[in-house]
Amino acid sequence: MQTSSRRAAGNRVSTVLGRRLGGELQRLRAAAGMTQRQAAEVLNATQTKIVKMESGWVPIRDPDISALCASYGVNNSKVLASLLELAKTDRERRKVKGWWNDFSTPSTQVDYIAMEDGAVRVRQWQMALIPGLFQTAEYTRALGVADMAWDDIGRIEDVVASRAKRQAKLYGETPLRIHAVIWEAALRQVMGGPQAMARQLSHLCQLAELPNIGIQVLPFRAGAHPCVAGPFNVLSFGEDEAVDVVHMDAPRSSIWVEDAEESAVFVSLFNHAARMSLSPHDSIQFIDDIAKEMSR
Repeated sequence: MQTSSRRAAGNRVSTVLGRRLGGELQRLRAAAGMTQRQAAEVLNATQTKIVKMESGWVPIRDPDISALCASYGVNNSKVLASLLELAKTDRERRKVKGWWNDFSTPSTQVDYIAMEDGAVRVRQWQMALIPGLFQTAEYTRALGVADMAWDDIGRIEDVVASRAKRQAKLYGETPLRIHAVIWEAALRQVMGGPQAMARQLSHLCQLAELPNIGIQVLPFRAGAHPCVAGPFNVLSFGEDEAVDVVHMDAPRSSIWVEDAEESAVFVSLFNHAARMSLSPHDSIQFIDDIAKEMSR
């Protein structure tokens, strides 16, 4: 659904954040051994309301979350606080708010950025591109020029600024933890010219020095690997037993995997690719060698 349609639909859309919040409430209800009808009685509401809440179709009020958590026996204040924060972000997202809406963010990226903003850990498998959170401005501009959908230079600069805003999460007191496995092709594909690409690769080496960032390279010589179907991101959250969410980008759309069993498959694929890859130390040496080749 495009952004304009989201505005018109208001709170009648099932957002990714809403489904995630509803899924957490459903998990807590099931753990407490309560039915949807019993949950509805707690709120003096209809069972239909609980169905809509757990499916992410409606924004959820803080008092309802607090009442349900109390009836489910949730005594962990951190769990409650995280659910309330998620609900707040979802309500803002439905109103087309959030810092990402100050930029010309592609409609296919809005939900991902909102999820990324609430994540504590991301595992990324990339085949052809440097991960967005690791891109230099030069690299992002080169992508914008190559993408026929970005035909406005002003929009390209807006995307560059938006990406820089996202990259702020790599720093600070509680930075986003990222483990990226990158296929060798993404390192050798020249974006913006050899010198600009060399600077991009040097930037990767600098980022790898941060304690919250791990970078591994899957070299060509590793041969066949389990992730040939395409790139994906696994987002993890701070709540106890929270389900990982998987995101895959298509040219003009996004695919989400929000089921615990299915997301576990992607985690297994990622771990397999990581085991086939060079060690973090050898990966950085590998990247540095390619950067030096391009600088000549």
